[in-house]
Amino acid sequence: MAKKKKSKSKSRKSKVKRKPFGGYSINFAGRNETLEDVFGNGNIAPSEMTKKIWAFIKANDLASK
Repeated sequence: MAKKKKSKSKSRKSKVKRKPFGGYSINFAGRNETLEDVFGNGNIAPSEMTKKIWAFIKANDLASK
């Protein structure tokens, strides 16, 4: 049996730098808070960590679109 050759279509990506689509840019530069300041001293679940991080970001106006 003869093998069929598949046509190779190479997708060529342009080397032009594109602006990121959507999302937030968060800048923590110059912050002096420790993890205990943000999360507290006790054990917390990962979902609670995420909530506390976003509360901290919003309270200190660190996010920008």
